[in-house]
Amino acid sequence: MKQLLSKQYVPALATATGGIALAGALAIGVSAAQNDDAPQRYEAAAVHKDLPGKSAAKKRRPEKALLTGKTTASFFWDDGSGINGDTGAPAGGKPMQKGLFASPSWPLHTKVKVSYNGRSVTGFVGDRGPGEPSHRGVMLDLDTYTFRYLLDGKKPASKYNAGSDEGHLKGVKYEVVKWGSGAGTKGAPKPL
Repeated sequence: MKQLLSKQYVPALATATGGIALAGALAIGVSAAQNDDAPQRYEAAAVHKDLPGKSAAKKRRPEKALLTGKTTASFFWDDGSGINGDTGAPAGGKPMQKGLFASPSWPLHTKVKVSYNGRSVTGFVGDRGPGEPSHRGVMLDLDTYTFRYLLDGKKPASKYNAGSDEGHLKGVKYEVVKWGSGAGTKGAPKPL
């Protein structure tokens, strides 16, 4: 009888132990892959379905905003090429990319969610700007792709041209999700 019981429970024990090890390995891999400064979002890996009391995937809580407000936003694409009079590579040290915004005062690498017309994009402050327009209330410069997506859900004509007559979006909602560790000042945006 003892032999029968041990043979019966060994496969179940091996399955449970292997599932726990797999779930742990997935959690470690997801944790190592995450970078809080990057604009991309990483979703939690699904846990092993055979584990009792565990759901197929963990739900992520929405991030609480540290600062919210509305502003007028413009667009830019400064990659150091000199096209359209750009001023060079972004000040934050990361290459120009989708989801890279410019703020006249916020700390570099601050994570920001912008919303307009029912569409939202989460990105990060990677550059300084807009320059003189910030004295007229234009407190965010969005990459061309984000600007056009917020405007009408489409793609720009090119990375340098939004492909629209709109040069500004008035009433863009911003939510600071995480302050960056780079140079700048926390709090309401201030002109350059």
